[in-house]
Amino acid sequence: MEDRDAVIADALEALHMNQQAIRASTEELALWVRARGSENTFQNAMIALQALDTNAEAIALAIERLRS
Repeated sequence: MEDRDAVIADALEALHMNQQAIRASTEELALWVRARGSENTFQNAMIALQALDTNAEAIALAIERLRS
């Protein structure tokens, strides 16, 4: 792996970990909101989480390619 690729992979990995933390906290908040009766807000949050999941997969693949 070239030095440039390693730096990019490290940066992407840090962003990926941050994204996973944001996803987890958003899910916790969405569940809390749902428990208090706001199904619409919960559904909106779940749609946003699906986008995070899709993007997380792409980031993980990019990291894997850079590290190989």
